[in-house]
Amino acid sequence: MARATKEKKKRGFLLPRRRHKYIFVIGGVMSGVGKGITTSSIGTLLEARGIHVNIVKVDPYLNVDAGTMNPTEHGEVFVLKSGLECDQDLGNYERFLNRDLNPEDSITSGMVYQYVLRKERSLGYGGKCVEAIPHVQDEIIRRFTAAAAANHSDVSVIEIGGTVGDFQNALFIEAARVMHMHAPDDVLFIMVSYLPVPDKLGEMKTKPTQNAVRALNAYGVQPNVIIARSDKPLDEKRKEKIALFCNVAPEAVISAPDVESIYDVPLNFAKDGLDALLLKLLTFTGKPLSRPGLTAWKEFVRKSKETRRTVDIAIVGKYFDTGDFILSDAYLSVIEAIKFSSYAQGLKPKIHWLNAKDFEKDRVPLASLDQYDGIIVPGGFGETGIEGKIKVIGYAREHTIPYFGLCYGMQLMLVEFARNVLSLPHAHTTEISPGTPNPVIDVMPDQVKKIANARMGGTMRLGHYAANLKKGTIAQKAYGANSVDERHRHRYEVNPKYTKRFEEAGVVFSGVSPDGILMEIAELPESAHPFMLGTQFHPELQARPLRPHPLFTAFIRAAANRDAAKR
Repeated sequence: MARATKEKKKRGFLLPRRRHKYIFVIGGVMSGVGKGITTSSIGTLLEARGIHVNIVKVDPYLNVDAGTMNPTEHGEVFVLKSGLECDQDLGNYERFLNRDLNPEDSITSGMVYQYVLRKERSLGYGGKCVEAIPHVQDEIIRRFTAAAAANHSDVSVIEIGGTVGDFQNALFIEAARVMHMHAPDDVLFIMVSYLPVPDKLGEMKTKPTQNAVRALNAYGVQPNVIIARSDKPLDEKRKEKIALFCNVAPEAVISAPDVESIYDVPLNFAKDGLDALLLKLLTFTGKPLSRPGLTAWKEFVRKSKETRRTVDIAIVGKYFDTGDFILSDAYLSVIEAIKFSSYAQGLKPKIHWLNAKDFEKDRVPLASLDQYDGIIVPGGFGETGIEGKIKVIGYAREHTIPYFGLCYGMQLMLVEFARNVLSLPHAHTTEISPGTPNPVIDVMPDQVKKIANARMGGTMRLGHYAANLKKGTIAQKAYGANSVDERHRHRYEVNPKYTKRFEEAGVVFSGVSPDGILMEIAELPESAHPFMLGTQFHPELQARPLRPHPLFTAFIRAAANRDAAKR
């Protein structure tokens, strides 16, 4: 035993001495069935029971982070406070836990292999032949335990991306197996599996889940709990069948039917006793058995369902090319931020997706925008649909439709203003038109060399930065503070050579970096427009169900006032 312990130390990992607990969430049958929401909900339930949780997302892709991925294909790139660009699931984790996550809570295969290869290049392995097992496996375990240590948590809930049987995530499941082998009482496995109901049969089928569990068994892993995802609730007969053939207790088969809102999931799991089951399996006998932390959550869910008055919000975007179901992922945090601020004011948002390219090519008349109570142009990159967005922004300004520009949406708001108010018809951003005679939006000085050397991954202005707010402005009144910290993700900024011209024409830079150089919020005064405001940062990244973002709340309030005026 002493020799084995010495060998584990020599290889680079040793499970912590304190009785930290790990829950691994693994997918079965197919992807996209709700592992992320399941993981988020488990974290919410355990926190409500007084257990301090950290949640980790494992992405098996070889990208070091999500920053270089196309949102149309992969979904939103979520940015942590630290500046790490990561999978959208971490946004759900933050929203459900109502707190910021650490960079240790995101792990990709790219991160793991990059670390191992750099260590090998510096003789960190002492000349050994570096292999997937044990060296890559040990680095994975090191990251799991490091995330637990960084969060000082009682339990780590770790979502392993992909589906059991995928080649890409096998090493992560193997690492989890090794951890279980060394501490069987401290490691649990949950499988989230899909149960189809074929139209022609009309009967829920359990065989795919049985096969998925057998595939997991082939790794040497037996699930302790099975979350049965389906469009219908699981009946007792299927629950007993899954329990029998998958070797789990009947009470460990949890029904997870489709629900109206993802925020119902923790409450449904609580009704089925999932939190009590997990506490029992984790042997947390001394922890409180009440759920005081769910009170505010229940109130939020109640408000979301009882709202009757609607507000129509148009999102003018570009990520439409593969269907609406991808679009929702591309702007996920924006959608949720709209919901939170609407529910808090007793409103139900109706979100309308408008393709910027339709306005660019005049396929849709600008006058059609009159039917909406508010317009958002979210973040993005590149020139696709950009002239359509500028047309929409101009119409919103001229017809006093509440407008909220996020990052690129603020930059284009100023481009439109420069063209049509400052009489600079060729004004543009140098991201799209490097030779524009009026670069009102220009690349940040520290980004020039990075772009020239194609250093694109993880090199933008990322993470949280402070901004001072101008008293009496829409932004300052919304925040109720004189300074804020917000999360950024961009390479281009308002060109300081033009700020005075903008201000002389009526633009108010209500948020400015502490050194006074960077314009973080631009707005028109309320005397000129009910709500025409843009942010260089991404306020949606800090919106939470229990803590709506104040700028989204102010925008929704302005939209509701427009709706009331129309009525």
